Parts: sequence; C-alpha cells; structure tokens
Amino acid sequence: MMAALGSSPGGSGALRALGSSPGGELPDAVADALDRAYRYLGHRDRTEREMRSHLERAGIEAGTVQSAVRILTELEYLDDARFAVRFTHDKRELEAWGAERIERRLTALGVERDHIRAALAEEEGGTELDRALALLRKRFPAPPEDRRSRDRALGVLLRKGYEPDLALEALAAHAGAGRRVVR
Repeated sequence: MMAALGSSPGGSGALRALGSSPGGELPDAVADALDRAYRYLGHRDRTEREMRSHLERAGIEAGTVQSAVRILTELEYLDDARFAVRFTHDKRELEAWGAERIERRLTALGVERDHIRAALAEEEGGTELDRALALLRKRFPAPPEDRRSRDRALGVLLRKGYEPDLALEALAAHAGAGRRVVR
C-alpha cells in the first residue's frame, strides 16, 4: 500500500519529486518513517546522524531510514552545516561555551569536521578571548586574588571549553583590569 504525500509537512509538490513511484506516492514504510522524523524534528534541529539513530532505534529498516534521511536532506529539514552554525551560536551566546567544548559536542553529534571548522570560524560577538573575559567578569566581578580563587576561575573556563592558554590569558587580562586605578 502507498501513502499519499500531501499528508506530510514537506508539502505534496516537493515530496512528489522525491517519491519512488510514478504517481508521486511514497511506500508506507517511508511515509511512516517521515512522520516519525517530523515529530522528532519538532523539538529542535537534528543532525543526520541523530536522525538515523532515532529511526534505527524505532526499528525502521536500514533502506527505509536511508530513503527518509535522503528526503529530509533534499528538503533541507536536515542540514548539518546549518545545524553546526546554529549550535555554535547558541552555545556561545546562551551558555558561554568555548570552541573546544563546542567542537567536542558537534563531533559527538556526527557533524563533519569541515562544518565544525566553518561554524567555529564565524566570530559573532567578539573573539574567543572576549567571550572568556566576559564570562569571568560575570562569574567573578572582582578579579580572583588568591590561588584558590584563581584555580576556581580557571576551572570554570576550562569546563566551559576554553583552551588552557586562552583561559590563562583571560585570567591575566581580568586581573590586569582589576588592578587599574580609576581617577
């Protein structure tokens, strides 16, 4: 039995061109996989790897998963490059993550290295050092003065995914700003 394409969110025209039959209909298994995929995408963007894993865990046959992912990619519901840019922007702005942590997470989500590098190269809102310094100023308004406080501040930066050298540079800049005499 074949499912009509008009019932999916992708629109009948776009999916008709992707359908496997001359009548522009998809096999029921692919239509069911797409329905499951659309619900999964309803929560947030996903990578191709995340989508494949989700459909495979649902017990969907490998060929059907491949067809569904191909359709979703062609319709631009799945786009790992776009995902990497959005993810990077969100993690930088909302959670003050550093490049190292963003790269680790995107790699774990199955995003290709080229997409990760391109997303990290987009310097929105200042440089990595600017972001690390802003985080320090927010979490430690007064520069840390003793070793324990400096270690704590350094730990915050490292856990957020800033490179050790950059974290030390940010700490030095933060400490230097606190020592300036305002006249």
